[in-house]
Amino acid sequence: MKVGILGTGDVGQSLGKAFVSLGHEVKMGSRAAGHEGMKTWAKETGKGASGGTFADAARFGNLIVLATRGVENANVIRQAGATHFKGKLVIDTTNPLEFSRGMPPTLARGHTDSGGEEVQRLLPGAHVVKAFNTVGHTLMFRPDLPGGPPDMFIAGNDEGAKTRTAALLKDFGWNTIDLGGIEASRYLEPMCIVWVLHGARTNTWDHAYKFLRK
Repeated sequence: MKVGILGTGDVGQSLGKAFVSLGHEVKMGSRAAGHEGMKTWAKETGKGASGGTFADAARFGNLIVLATRGVENANVIRQAGATHFKGKLVIDTTNPLEFSRGMPPTLARGHTDSGGEEVQRLLPGAHVVKAFNTVGHTLMFRPDLPGGPPDMFIAGNDEGAKTRTAALLKDFGWNTIDLGGIEASRYLEPMCIVWVLHGARTNTWDHAYKFLRK
């Protein structure tokens, strides 16, 4: 499979490396094709990894991963070109976090809207699934935790896209909990802040969510 990743930060690099390790081809996208961090990532990741612009990555991928700052999603999608997303699964890993008041962050959208819903509105021809937004990048691929595989919450309007996402999550070492339509992002995105609050209070960042069932 060809995967386009929009974003060169820790999340994009970690997921990109994971996809390559599973045998997929990955093109990472940035505002400029010569982004030094992206070139370093591609060289270190090796065969199957390459870089380009946002538009290059979106055009390349059969699957597109949105891994930019959540408040920048509209600008990134505009630069990538919405037509390049049409008919594709788009995994939205982002949270619309606002740090203008310091820590903890607040949400730029919430309660009656969400970043996930915004992405779906901007990409009406794509199948957006919110995932990977409630855990840190170091645990995104095959997390080895004492309590067993953690649970990844997802949300999206297209059932087929969520089925594909759940299969990918299984390869990545996660159980999946489907919360329904993309509007469930209104509740998933605040869960990121809960994750951050615990990390800041304990100075540990190796935690993940898990439902206990009877």
